[in-house]
Amino acid sequence: MSGVVAKAPNKRLLLLTLLAAAPVVIASALGQMATLPNIQGWYEGLVKPSLNPPNWLFGPVWTILYILMAYAFFRVLRLNAQTPGRAAAIIAFLVQITLNALWSFAFFAAHSPLLGLVVIAALEIAVIVTIILFARLDRLASYCLSPYAAWVAFALYLNASLWLLNG
Repeated sequence: MSGVVAKAPNKRLLLLTLLAAAPVVIASALGQMATLPNIQGWYEGLVKPSLNPPNWLFGPVWTILYILMAYAFFRVLRLNAQTPGRAAAIIAFLVQITLNALWSFAFFAAHSPLLGLVVIAALEIAVIVTIILFARLDRLASYCLSPYAAWVAFALYLNASLWLLNG
C-alpha cells in the first residue's frame, strides 16, 4: 500500500448540495401528493386543448427541470454569502419553488383551473425574476432555469385553456 489516504468529501460541498436539492425535492414530493390522486377521475374528465401532451410526458420533463433547478440553485448557494444580490436571488428561488408546489394544490387538489391559473401566472413571474437575479450572479445558473420558464409558460397556456374549456 502506498499510504495514500482517501480524501474525505468536502463537507461544505455536500452541505450545499443538500441545501440546493432539499427545496426542489420537497416541492416535487408535495406536488406529486396533490397531483397523482387527482389524475384518474377528475383530470381525465376534463376537456383538453389540442396541444395537451400525453400524461406520461410530464414525469420525465419535470425530472429534468427539477435537476436543472437544483443545479442552478447550488451554483448560487456556493457563492460567498457576502456577494451582492445573492440573498435576493435565494429568496426569489424559494418563492418560485413554493409557488411551484402550491400550483399542484390549487389546480389538482382543489380541482380549480382558475385558482391554478392565478398561481401559475405568479409562478411564471417569479421564475423570470429568479432568472434575472441569477444572471447577475452566475450566467450558467440562469441558463439552467430557462427551459423551466419556457415549460411554465406552456403550462400557463394549458392551464388557461383548461379553465376556458371546462369553466
